[in-house]
Amino acid sequence: MQSRVAVTRCADYNGADVHSAVKKTVDLLGGIKRFVKEGDLILVKPNLLAAKPAEAAVTTHPSVVRSVIELVKEAGATPVVGDSPGIGSARKIAEKCGVMQACRDTGAEFMELKDVVTVENPLGHTFKRLEVGREVLEVDGIINLPKLKTHAQMYLTLGVKNLFGCVPGNRKPQWHLSAGVDSLYFAGMLLDLYLFLKPRLTVIDGIVGMEGNGPGNGDPRALGLIIGGENAVAIDTAIAAILGAEADNVPVLKAAGRLGLKGSDIADITALGERIEDARITGFKFPPLSSPNFASRLPYALDRSLRKALTSRPHIDVRRCTLCGACVSICPARVMSKSNRITIDYDNCIRCYCCQEVCPDGAISPKEGWLKKIIPGL
Repeated sequence: MQSRVAVTRCADYNGADVHSAVKKTVDLLGGIKRFVKEGDLILVKPNLLAAKPAEAAVTTHPSVVRSVIELVKEAGATPVVGDSPGIGSARKIAEKCGVMQACRDTGAEFMELKDVVTVENPLGHTFKRLEVGREVLEVDGIINLPKLKTHAQMYLTLGVKNLFGCVPGNRKPQWHLSAGVDSLYFAGMLLDLYLFLKPRLTVIDGIVGMEGNGPGNGDPRALGLIIGGENAVAIDTAIAAILGAEADNVPVLKAAGRLGLKGSDIADITALGERIEDARITGFKFPPLSSPNFASRLPYALDRSLRKALTSRPHIDVRRCTLCGACVSICPARVMSKSNRITIDYDNCIRCYCCQEVCPDGAISPKEGWLKKIIPGL
């Protein structure tokens, strides 16, 4: 049976237009009552990465969150909005980006996912034990509301990656450290987490996405799309095709393909609403590949200078850096230090790009190794 992905056009964040587009997307999939039952407690899980205004395209837009809250309430269920960013307070972020106001206007409760619980995951492909917020386990179901963005480590952050927000923020660095330099290993954890949590529905805010130096400091890009479905792997596969990304360059999709997960093959996806080929975006700016295919096949004992020349790394723009120290605080490998400037021990850097993700000043970006830059296709 093929995975269904609904693709709907929406030109801007006008409230009525957004609600119409979100409702149409959900209706194409069978309507909200297919996913939500009367009396359910439903976690609405947006992307609340950083305290920036909605127009920065860093967080799920409040009008999308509001529309889903309203649909959940129409079905007779109780929505609660929650997330756990890697650094900072989810509540403060929600205030800054407008999601908290959407909660107030609709009467939805907001909660931070902060109480760590270790759960057994016997069906996991990579991890047999996971850590999640206790609050996630106390709801009847999850509706996943990602923002369509680039990501220095994962290339794109979409449906599967957004569930990492269900891991309390203070535990995120440890999971990055556990994966080390292997982005596919980290992607395996993300897939295990997604398969464990089993969100009932994923609706991606692609009205204005982010390209370039995502997920926190890239450039907003008008895409005009709402994309939804039951299978987040299929959604991510469809969006990669829409943006012109090769699936093998997206660690989550590469790992899903190796595992043979449903939705990892574009041929097994049925598009509802807009056709994938009609929704294609040209000239979308991706980040440099964090683990180039060529370099990943090289022997680990290869001379470090050559390996560094072939791989991307976080680069600090000293002109923009304010020495706030957020990057040093979050670094899982503890390879960053602060004096009169931020320094990185690249020999031991695991290329997780947590530093780039949390930098409030956009001073950190992925930079290609010099040999990779001058020899395209490596």
